[in-house]
Amino acid sequence: MDTALSRHKNKLRGIIACILVALASKFLSLNYGAPTMLFALILGMSVNFLNESEYSIPGIDFCSTTVLRFGVILLGAKILFGDVLALGWVTALVVVGCMFATILFGALIARALKLDYRFGMLSGGAVGICGIAAAMTLSSVMPKSKEMEQYTLLTVIMMATFGAVAMVSYPVLASFLGLSSQQIGIFIGGSIHDVSHVIGAGYSISEDVGYIAMIVKMLRVALLIPIAWIFLIIFAKQRAASEGRTKLLPPYFLLGFVALAVINNMGWIPPSTAQIMNQTSQDCFVIAIAALGMKTSFKGLLDIGWRPAAMVLSESLFLGGLVLAWVML
Repeated sequence: MDTALSRHKNKLRGIIACILVALASKFLSLNYGAPTMLFALILGMSVNFLNESEYSIPGIDFCSTTVLRFGVILLGAKILFGDVLALGWVTALVVVGCMFATILFGALIARALKLDYRFGMLSGGAVGICGIAAAMTLSSVMPKSKEMEQYTLLTVIMMATFGAVAMVSYPVLASFLGLSSQQIGIFIGGSIHDVSHVIGAGYSISEDVGYIAMIVKMLRVALLIPIAWIFLIIFAKQRAASEGRTKLLPPYFLLGFVALAVINNMGWIPPSTAQIMNQTSQDCFVIAIAALGMKTSFKGLLDIGWRPAAMVLSESLFLGGLVLAWVML
């Protein structure tokens, strides 16, 4: 009994530490304008020593897995199939094709740069789908290892950095090229990583551009779960081996995402409740990022070198170039 109580206390200590880091990150983001996820990552890494204590490890592990998966489930309340269908099948096929091409390109460029192909697929999926949320979701169905945790954190850093750059530079590029509102909306929604960056870039030009960009972006977000299932199948044996199992349990959190998306599209979730779910989902991702940061040291990331940044930059430019080429046809 005492052992169980002690275990729960240890888990609670780690959870509280992750929540405090997440709250501090949101405070800094509100006051200084940088992405909350980036602050959560940096602050989490600054208290990496907590992951060396038996009193906090269970809670940190809980936040990096269970809390993350709960956030993925709540993402389902963001998907509206009607908005996605409004794009038309040609645009939808192009967006889907660009996403698959980016994942494949990621694996190939990783090999060329002598990096793990799994890192290339993870970052390619994050670039092609929806940035940080995709990176966290895809990594949760890939083999568990210290290297994979580092790959995930590096991908998060790159998403926050390059996403912010794209948010500022892509509208300028689109205006310079003289694209129409619809072309700009498709370009921004089809190539920028995170939803927040798409909103910032699209609505900085006009409300029409912002609306089109968000519809395109929602299609990419809707692709998250099918791609996660594909990753799950591809890496099933590797993940089972990394967890010491002969077979894996079904990914119930992915089924939860699908169920919530269906319920939302049936109109059973009020808009105000869906908005709360979306915000809660983002908060879960911040807590999970803080936990992953605690499990990683600055030295461990620096030892990987410059090649990951070059790979993610190449993937981002590859996706942006594909989408831009299509809208200019």
